[in-house]
Amino acid sequence: MPDRGALVIVPTFREAGNIGPVIRGVREAVPDAVVWVVDDDSGDGTADEARDAGAEVRIRRGPRGLGHAYREAYLQAAAHGASIIYQLDGDGTHDPGDLPRLGAALAAGADLAIGSRSNCGLTPGWNRHRRALSRAAAWWSCRWLSLDVRDPTSGMRAWRGATLRAVLPATLRARGYAVQVETLARAVRGGARVIEVPILPRPRGHGRSKLDLAIGWEALWRIPTWR
Repeated sequence: MPDRGALVIVPTFREAGNIGPVIRGVREAVPDAVVWVVDDDSGDGTADEARDAGAEVRIRRGPRGLGHAYREAYLQAAAHGASIIYQLDGDGTHDPGDLPRLGAALAAGADLAIGSRSNCGLTPGWNRHRRALSRAAAWWSCRWLSLDVRDPTSGMRAWRGATLRAVLPATLRARGYAVQVETLARAVRGGARVIEVPILPRPRGHGRSKLDLAIGWEALWRIPTWR
């Protein structure tokens, strides 16, 4: 398969007002990369804003959810042939300027680099409940899956193309945010070298977080089944 360089995947759902600055930041940080916005048919102008900022937009018509979006995007990325696949959230909480540091971790020998929010207590805009939820999710994931990672639920990552293909995206089962844990666990079991790169998330500029009880419940019952 020919090497097609770097690809950046940004999943979105109703992120108008946030996605434009994110894409412009991505294009500045990794100017040679292809940028895909994978949108869950937001209907609020997210897609148009992303296109105006220079991204290729792929509208999903199937079931909504982060897991579904990443499964489709990963499969398309495998067909694309990119040697490096970056991913980050479209709500502005990830600083695109951190992407080169994740890429440098791959150049240093990592198969998967994770933007680690290990100092989440310092994160602007995170209340006590959000910090507790993040810590609990990390503990639960590492407890059941024996992961030696401080932030297994982070959505800011850089993958080697071969490593991402090896997690078999077509068979991913998570529908929501648990997809981050599912892919990490598969990569680790496949022998991937994982490096965490410290990042400091930023407060969301517009809209509300998509985290809800249903997403938390899925993580609670699914993660133990991946042992």
